[in-house]
Amino acid sequence: MSPKTIGLIAHPKKRGAAELIKAVSEEFSKLGLPVRLEKESAALVGGKSSLTIPQLARETDLLVVLGGDGTILNVADHLAENVKPIFGINVGSLGFLTCSTSADYREAVQAVAKGKIQFSERTMLQVQVTTDGKPGPVAIGLNDVVLSRGKLSRLILLRTRVDGEDLTEFNADGIIVATPTGSTAYSLSAGGPIMAPESGVFVITPICPHVLTNRSVIVREESQIEIEVTDRDDPVFLAVDGRDPTLLKFGDIVSIRRYEKKLPLAVMPNVSFFGVVRQKLKWSGSNI
Repeated sequence: MSPKTIGLIAHPKKRGAAELIKAVSEEFSKLGLPVRLEKESAALVGGKSSLTIPQLARETDLLVVLGGDGTILNVADHLAENVKPIFGINVGSLGFLTCSTSADYREAVQAVAKGKIQFSERTMLQVQVTTDGKPGPVAIGLNDVVLSRGKLSRLILLRTRVDGEDLTEFNADGIIVATPTGSTAYSLSAGGPIMAPESGVFVITPICPHVLTNRSVIVREESQIEIEVTDRDDPVFLAVDGRDPTLLKFGDIVSIRRYEKKLPLAVMPNVSFFGVVRQKLKWSGSNI
């Protein structure tokens, strides 16, 4: 892919973000690629822009995101029908979603300009809550959907179905439904498996289940997952990609399925998913 127009978005609170915006913009300009800035990013460098993330996506070919994995999640969650390829440059150390560090921004810009970057097609989640038989608005996520007990130190009851068939009623701190992209996030911390980005599955991982035989379950990405709140006494909260949680009530049903579009996430030619996994998780092999 050789983009003609670049959209630039930066995390406004990351140290060094303003300097990196200027440096990356200048590097793209040298190579004849026009750059448009999202409004908060423009304000960081004393510029003016009225473009929101969805508007920027409509008007550009590639979104270059300066920040961390959380910044990419925030951008992806705002795109909806305006899904565009994302190239992440980490302001800090290399993350699972970013494909370059700020120290290597020149190499990253060169790769973009010369069409050397590749893209990994990432499955996204579509989430909808039905209350009293009435479906609510649809939310989109790249990483995961989490139902949890919030701050209370009590287990909650969550009946789970896959394609209409009962799986079990989890008695746990909560449940995580993750995409392969999200399998290296909260699901991994809860004991879930690492899944290759394009493996075509979802994973359902209980959080601290009371029944020790409850383990992660992997289902095909074409599945529809339904989680019903069957706890009458304690509050249950729903969060998509770590956004502000929504309070659910008894009888609410959370429906989770694959979103119709996939997110093209940029990958540098010399960076692989398993290479990042080895680095981030410090897998150095056997000492024997």
